Amino acid sequence: MVLFWGVPIIASFVISFFDWKLLSPGEFAGVENYTKLGTDRRFKAALWQTIYYTLGSVPLNVLVALAAAILVNQKVRGVTLFRTLFYLPSVTAGVAISILWYWMFNPDFGLFNWFLGLIGVPGIGWIWDRNWAMPSIILMSAWSIGANMVIFLAGLQGIPEHLYDAVDVDGATRYQRFRHVTLPMLSPVIFFVSVITVVQSFQIFTNIYVMTRGERGTMVLALYLFFKGFEDLKMGYASAIAVILFVITGVIALLQFRLSGAWVYYEEEGGQ
Repeated sequence: MVLFWGVPIIASFVISFFDWKLLSPGEFAGVENYTKLGTDRRFKAALWQTIYYTLGSVPLNVLVALAAAILVNQKVRGVTLFRTLFYLPSVTAGVAISILWYWMFNPDFGLFNWFLGLIGVPGIGWIWDRNWAMPSIILMSAWSIGANMVIFLAGLQGIPEHLYDAVDVDGATRYQRFRHVTLPMLSPVIFFVSVITVVQSFQIFTNIYVMTRGERGTMVLALYLFFKGFEDLKMGYASAIAVILFVITGVIALLQFRLSGAWVYYEEEGGQ
């Protein structure tokens, strides 16, 4: 952890105070890189697009993962196969998945517009349309739900069966079982999944780099950082972006922890 996480984080913080062109010795620049970020319109746009992606992808990913976990938690034949199929995209290379979705989004012969044509709906430009590019990337985020689904599945299987028996005796409906037993008992898992999914959403890179390279309103902070550091060779400026990204994700995670007391239930503590 120290070697592969701690050292790079500290190094990025130090480099952010230098004007370093990567191929030449760096010169100390103080807070100049951070000052420039305040007037950088592309940085501000990338920050907004990252927030936009997070607000759209996190609820979608969590809800779809939870729904999938409930489905594969049923005691039916072949459920192990379905669990495997849901999880497979999580272990598939990000570039391969991006190429697959690139084809499905194609407005001329893609799978989505072909399906829309079957039901008489005009085709959409998807990632080639500025108005649809980011929503398309958000839609794509629901594909890799495998890891979160497994976490939710473990949480569902850890709920004591006697709680369901108790509400069944009182004549509870399926909705009431879910509302008053499943959700409260699953709230720590939902909280954990939400935190890690938010952090991952701020680090989105591969899908956008392969499919749009940040064009048509899809430039996000991680991609902008990459372009500044490895195309413009402004490593100090890129490191400043990395530090800002680190601080933003840290603040959001801290805020989530602070707000968790209002809705996360821990059985051994009698609730919060």
